[in-house]
Amino acid sequence: MAIVVVVWGARLTFNFARKGGYSGVEDYRWAVLRSRMSRWQFQIFNLFFIVIYQNFILVLIALPAWTAYQHRSGSYHLVDVLLAVAFLACTAGETIADQQQWRFQTWKSREVSAGRPPNPRFLQEGLFRFSRHPAYFFELSQWWLIFFMGASAAGTLRQWTVVGAVLLTLLFIGSTRFTESITLSRYPEYALYQRRTSAILPFPPRRRSPVASQSTE
Repeated sequence: MAIVVVVWGARLTFNFARKGGYSGVEDYRWAVLRSRMSRWQFQIFNLFFIVIYQNFILVLIALPAWTAYQHRSGSYHLVDVLLAVAFLACTAGETIADQQQWRFQTWKSREVSAGRPPNPRFLQEGLFRFSRHPAYFFELSQWWLIFFMGASAAGTLRQWTVVGAVLLTLLFIGSTRFTESITLSRYPEYALYQRRTSAILPFPPRRRSPVASQSTE
């Protein structure tokens, strides 16, 4: 569990660094959120959600490792290997999603710098053809797998540490809604993408009906 989480952390650190996270670049969503709140409201949000709640979730999602430690005398099974392999596969999928988004945003930036309107204005190909947020899917899957690793060591799924994975899932659902509200306000055509593409779980894109197709022409 420690090894696969270190691999996860290395991917996250690399992606955060190349986006400018260590040089003061801020996620665009924070500026939007601040604009929707008064100064005192954001300070309260910052204290209770960003500082306290998010770090509380970070502790909770890691606690299945404590469950595994408590049952360290148990034998190692094939299911443990499969869970670790699945975790690494999700890490690979998240890395691919990050790279596809990075390439698209780099291309889009060049188009804007050259005075050309980018078309399309948001990524819809690759993994993003099957999910509007493939990185979210793989991220959530990883922490559910960590829970299952702890449950496997304990020999039962009846573990209270499932709270971490559940709260993280709810957090991502809220984040998805907020992010997409921003995107939709900037790109009206995003509504068509929403109708044909699953939000988080990867599925084949839905076909547009003839009526819908005609209404956009």
